[in-house]
Amino acid sequence: MKTISVLISATAMLAMANAQTLSLKGSDTLGAKLVPQLAEGFKAAGNTNVKFEIAAEGSTTAFPALANGTAQLGMSSRKVKDEERTYCHAQGVALTEYQICYDMICVIVNKNSPLAKLTSAQVAKIFTGQVKDWSEIGGAPGKISIYTRNTSSGTYKDWQHLAMGGRDYPSSALKMAGNEQIAQEVAKNKSGIGYVGLAYAKTSGTKALAIDGLEPVAKNAEKYPYSRSCFLYAPEKPIAEASAFIAYIESPAGQGIVRSVGFIPFKDLK
Repeated sequence: MKTISVLISATAMLAMANAQTLSLKGSDTLGAKLVPQLAEGFKAAGNTNVKFEIAAEGSTTAFPALANGTAQLGMSSRKVKDEERTYCHAQGVALTEYQICYDMICVIVNKNSPLAKLTSAQVAKIFTGQVKDWSEIGGAPGKISIYTRNTSSGTYKDWQHLAMGGRDYPSSALKMAGNEQIAQEVAKNKSGIGYVGLAYAKTSGTKALAIDGLEPVAKNAEKYPYSRSCFLYAPEKPIAEASAFIAYIESPAGQGIVRSVGFIPFKDLK
């Protein structure tokens, strides 16, 4: 039995030594929860020779990493910008885009807030600082505390485009590193409001608001005002492990994980 144990250990060590590292950098929306679970599913499906390195620091960080070769896949909650694609191309990296799921950016408030809904016009006024007190929109009197993503986040820019008409956030807005951090702060602050991806909309201590009469649930994704696509980006000729991982994400098994985590499978809206 001891000899068998030693052989198994030696085989495991050899497999680890021969493992191919697949580095993914970019979006916190994708990289904090969804991609790690997809990676576990991928390995459980027999791809034990792949070691994942996932750095979820914002969509903006995906493209420099692809350009300089420190990532084989870039995670982004928004489409690549023209200047980012051009920069990658100048570094010899032609990008290929893979749409992997849909997301909905949800407006969350503290669970004790009397509000259950807002209009998109009210949301715009709150996040641009035109409305500063909850009493102005039917809430309990109190200064509104705004929580946003940081500037490297694709969600930060998406929210400006989808909800704020491209206008700036007020200087009083508090920038958070990720969805989870926003949800935690709103849960602690009865005057807080923030936006998070659908997978974080049911965080304890918070509640998601209906917008223009639409609840932020998957069946409303095509009508909900703050819906968006999420992507992986790869070089035109990705390494074999990256191609296999993308194929797994697009498979029924991968899309099942997408759904279970709280995102919307792309096939559900086609």
